[in-house]
Amino acid sequence: MKKFEPDVSGPLKDVRVLDLSRLVAGNMLSVYLADFGADVIKVERGITGDDLRNWREEGHDIYWKVYGRNKRSMVLDLKSQEGLEHLKKLVRHSQVFIENFVPGGLEKMGLAPELLHELNPSLVIVRISGWGQTGPFNHKPGFGTLVEAMSGFAFLNGYADRPPVLPPLALADMIAGVYGAAGVLTALRVAEKDGRGQVIDLSLFEPIFSVIASEAAKYKLTGVPTMRSGNQSTHTAPRNIYECSDGKFVAMSGSMQSMAMRIFDTIGHPEMKTDPRFCTNDVRVVHRDELDAIIGEFIFARTQMQSLDIFEAAGVTVGPVCSVADLLDHPFVVGRQAIVELEDLELGSVPMHNIVPRLSESPGGFRRPAPALGEHTAEILAELNHLP
Repeated sequence: MKKFEPDVSGPLKDVRVLDLSRLVAGNMLSVYLADFGADVIKVERGITGDDLRNWREEGHDIYWKVYGRNKRSMVLDLKSQEGLEHLKKLVRHSQVFIENFVPGGLEKMGLAPELLHELNPSLVIVRISGWGQTGPFNHKPGFGTLVEAMSGFAFLNGYADRPPVLPPLALADMIAGVYGAAGVLTALRVAEKDGRGQVIDLSLFEPIFSVIASEAAKYKLTGVPTMRSGNQSTHTAPRNIYECSDGKFVAMSGSMQSMAMRIFDTIGHPEMKTDPRFCTNDVRVVHRDELDAIIGEFIFARTQMQSLDIFEAAGVTVGPVCSVADLLDHPFVVGRQAIVELEDLELGSVPMHNIVPRLSESPGGFRRPAPALGEHTAEILAELNHLP
């Protein structure tokens, strides 16, 4: 179990972030910055705080423990003059400001970007919304579920004979958070060079669309939107998940021609290398169901471990399908330290993702657990008294 080290530093140690956002995208963005040393101050409402605190498992705010780590919490009443004055003073001494109000919400609070830049010309302002600050949908509330549906992702996800499938997690928000972190670091570079702050207009729609954007080019060329194909691929074969004799599964990808040929040798069917149904990727895609039946028969006659041993020995790209229960003590995860157990007062420890990515010369660190609501209000107000 790793203990938090309050004095550990990071490459963003001189960056103060005011995070007024709620739920996932903003927290994903700010936890990235916090992991690398930024002083992230969660500015929260009294009593309820960030709505992510209410996502609970067996009474515990697990999601907050993971995505609230390395941050400080401050309760401010932004409807009061005193609360607004405290926030404005913090703005003058911060580098990043994150919000995810419905577009126009910041302006209604008397905190329009123009005013914030009057207070601090080099401030990087991140405005997170479902559909963006501009465009015909900018007035609509935007949740990840709606974005995942409208972006084309859900249409692609699942099987052709079944309805589209939403991801089982806040995928649009998570992707937006990572894009947002990249945007902040880019904008900070500009601010450091010439003192110019700017507004980052971060919608949930555009980041998740970017990961399937090749579909637009494909549709323009073919005139047909890609239909759901389950675990298969529409542009390469073999690619699928196959059941083993012990009820477990393995995933296989033969996206390169040389790999497909190696797979045929490994399953004892070298004649498939010259079979007109399987000799090239184009024909394999057309006959992928026949191909999967042959591969699936070979794998189903063996346990997961037997299949992995055979394919690994042959240098074939096959891997196990794991649940998180499999990962906690998996040799790769343990050896790579992809999951860390961090101390927790309630639960003893909480497993969560390690810091991503890994920087060789300026790594991040774990300074503090996710804060209780308003835990650092007095501390931050005392700091404000020493600021000009």
